[in-house]
Amino acid sequence: MRILGIDPGSVVTGFGVVEKTGNKFSLVEYGVIEAKREYSSLEHRLKIIYERLQQVILRTTPDEAALELLFFFKNPQSLLKLSHARGVAMLSAATSNLPISEYSALEIKKSVTGKGRASKEQVQYMVKSMLSIKENPSFFDATDALAIAICHGLKSNAPESSSRSWKDFVAQNPDRIKKFSP
Repeated sequence: MRILGIDPGSVVTGFGVVEKTGNKFSLVEYGVIEAKREYSSLEHRLKIIYERLQQVILRTTPDEAALELLFFFKNPQSLLKLSHARGVAMLSAATSNLPISEYSALEIKKSVTGKGRASKEQVQYMVKSMLSIKENPSFFDATDALAIAICHGLKSNAPESSSRSWKDFVAQNPDRIKKFSP
């Protein structure tokens, strides 16, 4: 499965594409879209984000996309701009018929580092380690996007269970039970 992770922003949008084979992840591509460098108006930046994400999707042919959920913002103007960028990122994936999943920052950090309150440096270190990236990506947005893709790969691998008790679990999953004899 090939997964596109997107860390949307109205100034810098990070993207990362990983290939998941079994329980192993490999790097396909990552980078950032620096829309502010080219245009100062929000509508032009959103257009750049959409067009560049479309190019990434065409080039890397992902099967699914994942984004980070919005969290609380003190500045309503920042929240509005980020919401626009998120909407454009979702539109880009949706127009390419990619299923879209969303994860909280806490879920993403915990999936990659084992700690929900990990720093950006810790996330970057683990992403580099998991994907054997030698260089130091210059933007955390790129490694955050890769972390989102990895989180989705790990979460989509988790078995869904409707078991309410151990007895139900055993009945529904006989192949996962090992019997030991003394």
